Amino acid sequence: MPRWRAVVLDLDDTLYPEAAYVRSGFRAVAARAQETLGVPAAEGETELVALFEDGVRGDTFDRWLAARGLGGDVAVNDLVAAYRAHAPEIAPFPEAGALLRRLRADGSAVGLLSDGDPAVQGRKLDALGLRHAFDAIVVTGELGPDAGKPSPRGFGEVLRRLGDASPGEAVYVSDNPAKDFVGARRTGMRSIRVRRPGGIYAHLEPETPEHAPDAEVSGLDEVPGALASL
Repeated sequence: MPRWRAVVLDLDDTLYPEAAYVRSGFRAVAARAQETLGVPAAEGETELVALFEDGVRGDTFDRWLAARGLGGDVAVNDLVAAYRAHAPEIAPFPEAGALLRRLRADGSAVGLLSDGDPAVQGRKLDALGLRHAFDAIVVTGELGPDAGKPSPRGFGEVLRRLGDASPGEAVYVSDNPAKDFVGARRTGMRSIRVRRPGGIYAHLEPETPEHAPDAEVSGLDEVPGALASL
């Protein structure tokens, strides 16, 4: 019997660099804006990336269009749709595949728990070529509007799909201290934070002790050692 019956991993910025997905989406949005609004794609992509690097989140397309004297809900919604529907140009972190294979070899059931829209997250998994690496995949968007982390619903569902694994025998590996580790703790799971230099949430500190992970590593290659020490 393995020390940990189940190891569940997050997707964005845990198994691949989320910034790469954002840039991939911006390329698709810029191409769409050239087609529908006449904005040169190269200029649009450069401007969108600059907003992202300045920390703009959530209303990026609104701000970008307004800066160009464009806008309106129809245009914004069209760009959001292009972003969400695009085929991502992303790749896993170099050590991701080796970690997933090792977890299986060590006898742990391997799950994925991610927030988001199932179709969007599914396209990411397909682009990464990682579907086969998981015994269960749960995207909280499929569970309803209130199932996103830190709700325990997604954690409980992925453990159920992993053969009703006990929370006390399970670990969640993720990156965002705002919601990931408090959700795992409230479910009864242990947690490991992957705090990769340059990660989108690498600068965030846990809001409370309850939000803190049980262990912290700087890359996926350090996860097996952290699992052994928990």
